[in-house]
Amino acid sequence: MAVFQINIEDLLNKRRIESNRIEFKRSWNPSDIYKTICAFANDFENLGGGYILVGVEQDENGVAIRPVHGIDLSKIDSIQKEMVGYDAKIKPAYVTRTEVVQIDGKYILAIWAPARNNRPYSVPENVVAKQVSIPKYYIRSKSSTIVAKDEILQELFDMANNTPFDERGNPNISINDISPVLVYDHLKRINSKLVQSFDATKLIETLDAMELLTGPTEDRVIKNVAAMMFCPYPEKFSPLLKPR
Repeated sequence: MAVFQINIEDLLNKRRIESNRIEFKRSWNPSDIYKTICAFANDFENLGGGYILVGVEQDENGVAIRPVHGIDLSKIDSIQKEMVGYDAKIKPAYVTRTEVVQIDGKYILAIWAPARNNRPYSVPENVVAKQVSIPKYYIRSKSSTIVAKDEILQELFDMANNTPFDERGNPNISINDISPVLVYDHLKRINSKLVQSFDATKLIETLDAMELLTGPTEDRVIKNVAAMMFCPYPEKFSPLLKPR
C-alpha cells in the first residue's frame, strides 16, 4: 500500500509540486539527509514540507538521471531501522514517512518530511555521532539546505507563534470525525450556495471550499476550527474545550 499521496514518477520529474521541495540523493548519508529533513519540517517558505529520493543521482541542472542509481534492497531494511533512532534526535518529536519503490528495475527509498505545527525543529549536525552535539535549526533556501541563524532563526521562531490554534492543520483529525449533518446545518443557516451541491460533493471537498483545509495539494490537513465547529466531541482535539 502506497504511503505517499503523490506518484513517485511525478517527484522524479518534478511535476505537480515545487522543485525546491524535492531533493535527490545518490546514496544514504544520514547526517546530510537529516539536515534536509529538518529543513523540510521547518517549512520556512510555507510550501508544505518536502521529499527526498535516496538512490537517485541528478545532473548539474538538478534533473534526475535515468535509469536511477538505486539502493541495494538488502540495505534498505537496516536504513529504515536506523531512521527510527535518527527521527528521535529531531526536537520536538517528529516522525518521517518512508516508502520503498521499484523504479527502472532498481529500488529507491522515498522519504516524506511533511511540515508540522510544532516547528521550529532542530537536529544534531551529525546524527550518527555518539557524543551529544548542539542541535541546529535548518531551513530550505531555494534548492539548498542551510543553517538558520540570527534574524532568519528569529523569524522561524516567530512563524511558529503567529498561527492561531484554530487555523492550524491537525493531522489527527480525520474526515470521519466531522459530522456532515453539522456541516449541512451550518451551510443552510448561513444561506451558503454550497448547500445546493452538498449531496453530490464529497465532504472533504466541501471543507476545502469552506477554507477549512490547509497544506499542499498532496497532503491536505483539516484545520482545528473544523473540529471545533463540526465534530460531535470537539474536546478530543481542542485543549481549550477539555473539561477541568
